[in-house]
Amino acid sequence: MFSNTREKVKSTPFSEFVRNASSKEKRKFFDKVIKETVAVQRAMIEESKVCS
Repeated sequence: MFSNTREKVKSTPFSEFVRNASSKEKRKFFDKVIKETVAVQRAMIEESKVCS
């Protein structure tokens, strides 16, 4: 039903980063992403409170 071979796909800059970056670099990147995401979510919550 399923084949045992995987189709190779082209690498992306993000996949290269995840594969090759140090733990410290990854942590720094994901901390930044999380902080930005939390800020956007808080802004949405505040906006929804104003609209209610």
